[in-house]
Amino acid sequence: MYIIRTEASFDSAHFLAGYDGKCRNLHGHRWRIVAEVYAETLHRDGQLRGMVADFGDVKRDLRNIADHYDHALIYERETLKESTIAALSDEDFPLIEVDFRPTAENFAEHFCLMLKKKGHNVKAVEVYETPDNCAVYSCV
Repeated sequence: MYIIRTEASFDSAHFLAGYDGKCRNLHGHRWRIVAEVYAETLHRDGQLRGMVADFGDVKRDLRNIADHYDHALIYERETLKESTIAALSDEDFPLIEVDFRPTAENFAEHFCLMLKKKGHNVKAVEVYETPDNCAVYSCV
């Protein structure tokens, strides 16, 4: 099996509703996403001959994902009061509501599915919330 890896990063804020620890409070991370794309065999002809995939295509799609979440408050649906959402929106703060608890584990799966929808053969996605701590989702 052949594997290529690329990565992208973004900065955002989140909190873990219902968590009994420091992460229940609003805080930020420099999230780092590392994606692995695989192929059993390399392309045999054409522009991609000798490659798993075009690094540029994988990198572009991963950067688009990171750019979408960059400098936003990411929160789980129904964990903020409507008045809070309204106040933050009135201040033009970027808010991104997700259907899952915004943990590194859930982001790893979410980003894997997003890359698969773009047509990539994703093997795994790692999401670092600190330089030393990451979650890995195996996509195969």
